[in-house]
Amino acid sequence: MNNFDGGRTAAPTSAELLAPDTGMGAVTLRVGDLDAMIAYYRDAVTLDLLSQDGHFAVLGRGTTPVVILEYSPELKSPEPRSAGLYHTAILFESREALAAAIYSLATKFPNTFTGSADHKVSIAFYFTDPEGNGVEMYWDRDRTAWSWIHGQIEMATLYVDPNAFLQEYLTPETVENPRVGGASVGHVHLSVGDVASAKEFYVKRLGFETTFEVPGSALFISAGGYHHHMAMNTWESKGAGRRTLALGLGEVDIVVPGMDDLGSLEERLTHYGTPFGNDGQSVTIADPWGSQIRVTPATLAG
Repeated sequence: MNNFDGGRTAAPTSAELLAPDTGMGAVTLRVGDLDAMIAYYRDAVTLDLLSQDGHFAVLGRGTTPVVILEYSPELKSPEPRSAGLYHTAILFESREALAAAIYSLATKFPNTFTGSADHKVSIAFYFTDPEGNGVEMYWDRDRTAWSWIHGQIEMATLYVDPNAFLQEYLTPETVENPRVGGASVGHVHLSVGDVASAKEFYVKRLGFETTFEVPGSALFISAGGYHHHMAMNTWESKGAGRRTLALGLGEVDIVVPGMDDLGSLEERLTHYGTPFGNDGQSVTIADPWGSQIRVTPATLAG
């Protein structure tokens, strides 16, 4: 059965979709060793420690939070093959900035590197933090270089030699000062129990559009024609049920342009009978596996 957007009989209306300017906010991670995790994301990933208050630490670049670390020493590691975070993908503004961050991370935590790829729309490098959370660090090609075929973005997984990439884009200046330009959460990739339920929740109810799908295996979704703001796969979690409280993913933040967009989301969720919370500033929803999604207007985010 063809579930791709190209098979739609009618285009979705704006009321069914998240606003085109929707983006991703910070990812909250529950951690067992706050000091060690701050050191990893600050000293190796090259984020700045923006604030620390008791059991919470916020790291990012400039005024943009990327990860929020929540100290939760009472929790255990998640069960193998459970739903949750596959990786947080940190977007850098240039290949030079990406190279500087990769060099820093590979130098300080060489054993956390897990792979690299040219995805046609982006170049990505993959790592695992000290508590097992996946981290992608990537740079986007210009949108004019992306290809769409029958409503799907054309992506691939092509080999990238990390040493050759560093040789081309790393400079003595960025080795000394690796914090070049901005960094933000470009997308968030989740492990889920099945793709059909993920599509029902994230596309039909939240209002993302499908950009690429491998039926039964993986789903890539976005707002406004980005290659993907979120992705879900069953590669390590097929059949997983609801998550138990554990270390790892705490919350995924989505940022919409304004309060009207939040109101439209509430109307969709109400229409489909999806429970949600509203504290006056954001809407919080649990996906079918219990992963928490918070949607906040840009005017109140941060």
